[in-house]
Amino acid sequence: MTRATRGHVTIGIDLPNGARLDAEDVALIEILRSCRSILGASRLAGHSYRKTWLMVDALNRAFETRVIETFPGRKGGGAEVTAFGERVVALYRSVERRAERAAEAALDELAAASDPDFSDAAKAEAREA
Repeated sequence: MTRATRGHVTIGIDLPNGARLDAEDVALIEILRSCRSILGASRLAGHSYRKTWLMVDALNRAFETRVIETFPGRKGGGAEVTAFGERVVALYRSVERRAERAAEAALDELAAASDPDFSDAAKAEAREA
């Protein structure tokens, strides 16, 4: 089975200092790598500017070394993923790949037992109730 037909593992890493690194954080780092702007990243990620800024701030506070450097100001402003930020992404992706490989058989079994007619709307309905 392929990842698309089997499902996949979503990783959330709880760091010893109480911070958390998850797929949304890593996706934001990757978006910032390409657009080099918090405003641009917020648009691409579908978040408000404020949420994006708060996520960047939380990432930078989670580690002793900055993940993202920011350069405020209209002229020449922007954001840049640091070498350490690139390492954070690489480490996260490594954990993700290892978890996928380790969980292959269980994911296959769960996928085989899943209802192909499932609608995510039903899940949302249950949360609202």
